[in-house]
Amino acid sequence: MIRKLDLLLVALLLASALGLVRTAYESRRAFAELDRARAEQRQLDAEYRRLDAERQAQATNARVQRVAREQLKMGSVTPAITVYVDDVPAAPGSAR
Repeated sequence: MIRKLDLLLVALLLASALGLVRTAYESRRAFAELDRARAEQRQLDAEYRRLDAERQAQATNARVQRVAREQLKMGSVTPAITVYVDDVPAAPGSAR
């Protein structure tokens, strides 16, 4: 009877040891994945800060005015170049 009990205890001990090894492996794998995710988060945060700084630099008033003047050929409004349009009502009976 003692031999059967010994065999049962040894089998339970082996099952417990295998379960412990598997749990430790899964824990290391999850920790490595968490570490990779944190590294990616740091990289994305750095890229976001760089892009936000670039956006702020692109949106300055001086740059917008320079682009409007040079690339879009826009100028300041003066009364000399302003064109006024009178809105004349259409003659009655004319079809549009």
